[in-house]
Amino acid sequence: MFRSLRHHNYRLWAISDMVSVTGTWMQALALNWLILSITHSATSVGLGLVLNAAPALVLSPLAGALADRLPVRPIVLAAQVAQGGLAVLLAFIAVGDVQTTGGLYAISLASGVVGAFSGPALGRFGAEVVGPEDLSNALALGSVINSAGRILGMSLAGALIPLVGVSGVFMANAASFLAVIAAVLLMRRGELHVISPAAATERGIADGLRYVLRTPWLLVTFALAFVMGSLGRNYQVTMAAMSDGPLNAGAGGYGVLSVAFAIGTVLGGLYAAARARLPLRLLLAVSVAASVGQLLSGVSPSLVFFAIVMVPVAAAAVIIDTTVSTRAQLDSPSHLRGRVIAAQGMVGAAAGAVGPPALGALSDALGPRAALVLAGVVTTATALIAAYALIRIKRARVSVATTMDVNPVPVQAAAAPAASAAFPAMSGAPAVADSRVG
Repeated sequence: MFRSLRHHNYRLWAISDMVSVTGTWMQALALNWLILSITHSATSVGLGLVLNAAPALVLSPLAGALADRLPVRPIVLAAQVAQGGLAVLLAFIAVGDVQTTGGLYAISLASGVVGAFSGPALGRFGAEVVGPEDLSNALALGSVINSAGRILGMSLAGALIPLVGVSGVFMANAASFLAVIAAVLLMRRGELHVISPAAATERGIADGLRYVLRTPWLLVTFALAFVMGSLGRNYQVTMAAMSDGPLNAGAGGYGVLSVAFAIGTVLGGLYAAARARLPLRLLLAVSVAASVGQLLSGVSPSLVFFAIVMVPVAAAAVIIDTTVSTRAQLDSPSHLRGRVIAAQGMVGAAAGAVGPPALGALSDALGPRAALVLAGVVTTATALIAAYALIRIKRARVSVATTMDVNPVPVQAAAAPAASAAFPAMSGAPAVADSRVG
């Protein structure tokens, strides 16, 4: 389950990631609280979140191309320095009597820009830390670390804000980036599984876009991830609506549901980490199970039942994310990995932008129960359609391979591996092209 920890470099990475994620969630809560205290408007808080997420939708293709072209280690270090500097700037702003949100919004936007550029580089560097054989395990443990860091960070922020103020919390987050910088500098260069950069003729943004658009299994996987991420996951909205409405549980009930959801994310990460492989068939099965769970949550008769359902639904969300990330990285050519990670980041950002307002509007118009049931029906149908599409793609791959065996064309023999890599087997075995790392 913890096989990635056998790597010296990953142990450093995991420890620093835990520190950094905790600091990030501390700052997120403190910043939201500061904006709310200034404006007394939840809409204003939402605007800050949108400004932070929006750059990924625009800049991810360029960031992915740069990650495939340049050494990623310097990009990772530069991003940590930049994010730490922005956190210090936030702390200085918060020390005074803040009356407007303009500066806070500007820093949220700048942080989103840095995050958009560093995301693909971080994903590519993470693959270099552990290598392809332990990548799925490292991604799963990363999900556990993120869930634990979220719980710890928000708890610490709630305790520290009354003691040191929001400025002190921002400074604590700035210090957390030093842990990542130290970890990267202390890593053993000889134990990194360095991924070769893209050739000069394969470095463009268009090359990555063409690959995604011409790879049917990847399009289907990303489409499923978008629907599951937008309509099948945003329980921050629906849990609040159910607690305040049909379940009549109030803020206390919402807290209970949040804890249940957090427990589920940890369990899902541990399950994914314990598996040797994360095949596409697991993605499909878990997507269907999560959708059925969402349907059940919509008809939950009590808070306890709803909380019980939340645990497997949250676990499924982590398994889905980890499986999509693993397959997208291992089953795509290594020289395009940064751009594929960037495309996945855009899908996640789009789902995060579409899901909350859509579920909120459905909850307001139809009621939270109907919103959950309707969204569950859509995600179930999408998962079944994706399963059908991936089965057809797999059969097409087998048909192409059989035809090439029966009617070999010596002049074009070199094209066979590319055809095979375009349709990875649903057994979860990495494509040949992706095993050439280092």
